[in-house]
Amino acid sequence: MGKWLKAEWLYVAAAGIVAIVLLFAGPFIGVADNGDFLRIMGTAGLNYYDAGESYEDRFFGYAHALFAYDGFLRGFYPSTQILLVVLARLIGGIANGEAFDIRILGGIYTALLLAAGYVAITAVRTEFRIVSALLALLMVFVFADVGYLAYFNSLFGEPVSFVFLLLSIGFGLKLARSEQPTVPLLLLFYASVLFLTCSKTQNAPIGIGFALLGLRYIGLGDKGRRIRTWIVGLSAFTVLASVTMYVAAPKDFKEINIYQTVFFGILNNSPDVEGDLDKLGLPQRLSVLAGTNYFQAGTAIPQNDPSLKEDFYDRISHFDVLGFYLSHPGRLVEKMAYAAENGMSIRPYYLGNYEKSEGKERGALSFRFSGWSEFKHRYVPNELWFVVAFFAAYMAVACLEWFKARALGSRIKAELFLLLALTGIFAFLIPILGDGQADMGKHLFLFNVCFDAMVVSSVVWAIYRICKQVRELGHTGQ
Repeated sequence: MGKWLKAEWLYVAAAGIVAIVLLFAGPFIGVADNGDFLRIMGTAGLNYYDAGESYEDRFFGYAHALFAYDGFLRGFYPSTQILLVVLARLIGGIANGEAFDIRILGGIYTALLLAAGYVAITAVRTEFRIVSALLALLMVFVFADVGYLAYFNSLFGEPVSFVFLLLSIGFGLKLARSEQPTVPLLLLFYASVLFLTCSKTQNAPIGIGFALLGLRYIGLGDKGRRIRTWIVGLSAFTVLASVTMYVAAPKDFKEINIYQTVFFGILNNSPDVEGDLDKLGLPQRLSVLAGTNYFQAGTAIPQNDPSLKEDFYDRISHFDVLGFYLSHPGRLVEKMAYAAENGMSIRPYYLGNYEKSEGKERGALSFRFSGWSEFKHRYVPNELWFVVAFFAAYMAVACLEWFKARALGSRIKAELFLLLALTGIFAFLIPILGDGQADMGKHLFLFNVCFDAMVVSSVVWAIYRICKQVRELGHTGQ
């Protein structure tokens, strides 16, 4: 009986109950499509269930539980998300051959989230039971919030980044804790990293950081040649996958991103549009597009106008954008401040959670079990100074723990938490450099996951340190 009262099992039970109540019992809760579902459906063999549905009913306002089966590879979107959607589709075909129920995919994500929490709690078990209990409680309160879970019943890619970041950190901590890395544990760690890295093009560089950290595990245990070979090979494969993921991004996807980055980013509210175009090496005639986005109708020059290929798409890259911001740091800080203003919301408030059949107002949201997301949205400062101060303090403590550590495993743990912060910084900057100011709140989703994981780990670390201090004072008093 004692086994089931352990913190990790209590987490599984509590988070599982919350997920069942939110996602599988009562009114259907998901996230409405903003148009992104199409690229996943075309690859994974799905389509909209009601072919005659109006634009207002299909997009933005209402979530959908049912989708139609269709042919595979009607398009191709490279993402590890496809593997999970296809798995859910195959299961769905067995359960109901008439329509695919998105809750099957939600069930897969839920299982992965429960596994991530279980792994993380067992990986940081200490001599103080209250620490494990607190971690379990915080993981339920923060990561089982409806802001996260509602995404599970959708075809957005955000849940893949969410669950596999938590799994990557959890398995990474497990490896650091082990006296000798095992091949199965290494495979689980690197598989989680690959799912995270290859879920979205913007996540591609993350794999390089995890691959480099993975090489640190070579120093653990007896350094057997077989384990070293596995680690080096898996790290090299992860780097290759990261590069391939970036290079393999569809051409039209890259064009959309660079358009957004320049016209809806650099030139949006620019004090000198013509001067910025000159510095970017672009013709002045493009100034009429400043402040427009790729999906906007009626622009002075259509986004797919053939003349833009030579004058714009073939003449600029994200490296040019990076160079512009590095030479104009003040402009980068302005965009970072804008990102911070939109960076403390887990969920997209403009996308509805309910099906139309529920009779709720178009765009209505569910606020059941939304304590963390609403507290964060309302009360956590959404200003750049706070983001910088929090990350600086967090990384300073992680560095201090690294210098204090004597064992290699303890240092790797500190490095993992540093990598978590660096991933958060990257996830904060990449929407600015890769998509301008378009849909900034949603594009900062991975930043939110990193931030929340940092908050949870900070609280747990503080309580652990307090417990150790109290115990040492008790021993001194004796």
